[in-house]
Amino acid sequence: MNPTDALLCDPVVAGFVRYLEAERNASYHTTDAYLQDIAQFAAFIWETAKPPYAWQDTDRFQARRFLMLFQKAEAAPATTARKLASLRSFFRYLERENRVTTNPFGGLRAPKQPRNLPDVLSVAEIDRLLKAPAKRSDRNRQRGKSTSFLQYAILRDTAVLEVLYSTGARVGEAAGMTKQDLDLLGGVILVRGKGKKERMCPLGRPAIKALRETMQYAQTLFPSQRNPPLFRNKHGGPLTARSMERLMKKALLDAGISTSYSPHALRHSFATHMLDAGADMRCVQELLGHASLSTTQIYTHVSVERLRQVYAQAHPRA
Repeated sequence: MNPTDALLCDPVVAGFVRYLEAERNASYHTTDAYLQDIAQFAAFIWETAKPPYAWQDTDRFQARRFLMLFQKAEAAPATTARKLASLRSFFRYLERENRVTTNPFGGLRAPKQPRNLPDVLSVAEIDRLLKAPAKRSDRNRQRGKSTSFLQYAILRDTAVLEVLYSTGARVGEAAGMTKQDLDLLGGVILVRGKGKKERMCPLGRPAIKALRETMQYAQTLFPSQRNPPLFRNKHGGPLTARSMERLMKKALLDAGISTSYSPHALRHSFATHMLDAGADMRCVQELLGHASLSTTQIYTHVSVERLRQVYAQAHPRA
């Protein structure tokens, strides 16, 4: 039996999962991550014992030793911080339910994490990237490879890149978009984010044009569906996040840009370019679906860093 499945035999943990889903509106992936961390802690404390566990017997010393395991294994600081956050939330729930008297993870600090600036493409690079699929279409025609699906794939790839940059959506959010989420007349699209939260994102004119062309071509290629995915694979099913990463690599290569960038770089670029142009940070926060403004503030550091680079290159006494 999977360790996380076995963990659900503990009525306390099962109650925590119901709390996450009902009150915190947590996604499946978030809940699964919590369960993995709790299962690791349970295995560390009780080894071969089976649930239900005596959570009330745990103490801060055990909690500290558990976190030190990951630090000694040279795990990324973010990994240790996530374990701490998961278990702190779990024991906070147990306190609320009067299952424990103290939270053993309550006073522990997460390891300091390096603040890496996100990868951002310049406006000129974005322009080259968004035009890259069309160049591939020209090459396909010259080589006699222009099949119906390849023509659709070119339109779809352009639409994917345009939507990611136009909305700042995460690649997983874009993969889940359907026709019903789109309002071409209003120029907006519904984005389903983390924690099942929804937000409306405006679409730029190039994104609207690319979506309209993609959807019109899809009607001739795929059988009609009640609510089809916005971006389709060759079988007519939804294009996965992994497939979007692959199409991004192809576009980067065609545009002569480093293939080290991921689709998330379009989200970073969207936020940075908006703030560079004077957009209000609160508005950018809403468009990105960030719960905290501090998360959005990282993009102001990117803008300042770029100003420093320009200054260093241009000022005679930099």
